[in-house]
Amino acid sequence: MNKIIFFAQIRELIGIESMILDADQLSVHCLIEKLSQKGDKWSLALKENTVLCAVNQTLVDIEYIIQSGDEIAFFPPVTGG
Repeated sequence: MNKIIFFAQIRELIGIESMILDADQLSVHCLIEKLSQKGDKWSLALKENTVLCAVNQTLVDIEYIIQSGDEIAFFPPVTGG
């Protein structure tokens, strides 16, 4: 099982902070697709080109293969000024 955490606008849009889901052996891309099937708010919040993903607190690309027990976090890109 995997803990999935949502931050900032993503959390606000989908209305939850975290969830437990079995994502073992899925790529981040496949996980995003699976979560996006939960509805319009999810697909809007998790658009691949507008979301970053960290696994075990390390940024990964969308082809990263998730392992059992990994913690996955989705968050929007951060900009400074």
